Amino acid sequence: MGASTSTEQKVPMEQREAENLAASSGALPLLHKAFSKLADPHSNAIPIQSLQRCLCMTYNNPNCETSSVSDSFIGLLDHVGPSIVDLFFVAEKGGVRWVEFVKGYNKCCGRISSSVSLNILFRVFIIAAKKAGFPVNLDFEFEDDDCKINGSLLPKDVLVLLWMCWTMSWDFKVLKFSRGNTNLFLPDVSHLVLSAVTSCAEVGSGLDVWNCDISSLEIQLPVGKFLTWALQTLPSLPDCFMQFVYSRLQSSVAEEDKLESSSSSTPVISSPKARSSNLLTCGIAWAISLTIRSAVSEELLRTYFVIDAGEKDENLLYKSSLHGRGLNRFWSNIAGYQGASVILISATTRDTDEGSSNERKWIIGALTQQGFENKDMFYGSSGNLYSISPVFHVYSSTGKEKNCVYSHLHPTGRLYEPHPKPVGIAFGGTLGNERIFIDEDFARVTVRHHAVDKTYQHGSLFPDQGFLPVEALILEVEVWGLGGSRAKEVQDMYKKREDLFTEQRRRVDLKTFANWEDSPEKLMMDMVSDPNAVRREDR
Repeated sequence: MGASTSTEQKVPMEQREAENLAASSGALPLLHKAFSKLADPHSNAIPIQSLQRCLCMTYNNPNCETSSVSDSFIGLLDHVGPSIVDLFFVAEKGGVRWVEFVKGYNKCCGRISSSVSLNILFRVFIIAAKKAGFPVNLDFEFEDDDCKINGSLLPKDVLVLLWMCWTMSWDFKVLKFSRGNTNLFLPDVSHLVLSAVTSCAEVGSGLDVWNCDISSLEIQLPVGKFLTWALQTLPSLPDCFMQFVYSRLQSSVAEEDKLESSSSSTPVISSPKARSSNLLTCGIAWAISLTIRSAVSEELLRTYFVIDAGEKDENLLYKSSLHGRGLNRFWSNIAGYQGASVILISATTRDTDEGSSNERKWIIGALTQQGFENKDMFYGSSGNLYSISPVFHVYSSTGKEKNCVYSHLHPTGRLYEPHPKPVGIAFGGTLGNERIFIDEDFARVTVRHHAVDKTYQHGSLFPDQGFLPVEALILEVEVWGLGGSRAKEVQDMYKKREDLFTEQRRRVDLKTFANWEDSPEKLMMDMVSDPNAVRREDR
């Protein structure tokens, strides 16, 4: 006991507190390995250049889903690593020593609140942008970790910030599958940029979200409003930065193992362009994943971070243009799937302006935490509604009511119902006044004002929705399973059982068929001869 206490007292209080904080997040073993790998054995400190190289992102000629990439964005990526080191890792004469290394990690990746994490992400963006010569009208106080940020952003600044976060997420995923030598792909995030613009811009800006060029917009977005929007709409956005720092340190430890396996075939991440025909594009999947903190988020991104480009879309449960329209075709593909899923609906409406024949296309969606069930009432405990395109918004459950999902087929075994329930799929609202209702033919979708709905938060599901119900023509419906491999295995077992039962029902028992007493001909003759006879009820 005495020797142990004496040993503990030799460790400075500052070092002990930093190590305890790192241990609480589970990162202390990794930090020990990374420090021993990066540190100079003579000075027992990490040279600044080594730490900067460890955290540096260098991607040449990235591919973009929609528009070209400016050189200023590439320059910004080159300065992300040095900016992180300058902000959080205090260097002495020989470099960054152990205590400062641990304290620096705790500052940017320790157990901190979401608001502080977002603040840290902004500080990295501001410093990297200024180093790259990318002008941003933002500034902050250097003295305080939770400092106040002043200024405003332009829509093009928001685009670069989101792309920087996506690149960190991309880098984190790439390091799982390859040595980081894949080309960077930048998704279309215009729906997120327009979400920030419509939420943060001053009232009366006169923005036409149906036809606008983000790069040319000069609308000022106050940074305070933008931070509030980011915390409410994209709560997982700061995780991109923390995952990036952690994965880069982890990569530095495993560098020797990667070099040893370099002679073997390196897995290649397929380009999301190969899947651009789906409603669930790379940008939409990333946006939805940023609204949730669970394994569902990983399943969404896994759709676009597969190893083999020819791998089948196992998560795609149903697509109307592929599997056929209608509730029956929908049910034959999603029946038995009991995991979380996301459904996307692409629809079109005509412009309400007089004399206009323009069609407006939009996409809405819903995230469910359980599988679809054939019920004549609402069910479910939680979920989200999404306005996806052209503007992204998320409306989570309020907890006041639990009318999350409604999915009802035609009743079987009954020829007449005095009060038939609606046949189709719905989300929110009440029977007859659903917030979203898809008819049984998957031909039309009806969207109602949020006043009829107490299950999900208020807000428009597409721009200029109005107060009256809107009936739109459905272009496409997709359902993606997010329950992982286990949910898919359970569904496969369910389908095998159903196929077996169907095959058994098709078989004819010749002995029973040959028995006159059980034959349909005898039953018909008995009914004709004595129709008032008391008979056993049909099963």
